[in-house]
Amino acid sequence: MSDTGELVCPDLGDFGDVVVTDVLIKPGDRVELNTPLITLETDKATMDVPSTAVGRITEVLVTKGGRVSKGTVIARLQAAPETPVRSPAAAPARAATPEAA
Repeated sequence: MSDTGELVCPDLGDFGDVVVTDVLIKPGDRVELNTPLITLETDKATMDVPSTAVGRITEVLVTKGGRVSKGTVIARLQAAPETPVRSPAAAPARAATPEAA
C-alpha cells in the first residue's frame, strides 16, 4: 500500500523567505531520491532542493517567484509502494499440502 507524503524545504541555514527561481516538477511527475524539485536563489548562491522520497507528484504547492523557508511544503506525493520481500522458505511452505492417510 502506498502513502501520501509531503516534500518540505530543508533548513536553509541563515536564510529564510528565499525566492523560488524555478519549479522543476509538475503533478504526475515521478521523482526519485535527490531528484531536483525547485531552484532557490539567495544573495549568495543558487541551489536545487532535492526530493527526500520516491513517488509520483500529486500536487505542487510553490510557484516560480514565490518564497519558501525551512519547513515550507513544496509538493505532495503518492509514495511508491515498497517492493515485497519474499523469503526463500515461503514458496515451499505454501506448496506443501497435507496428504490423505
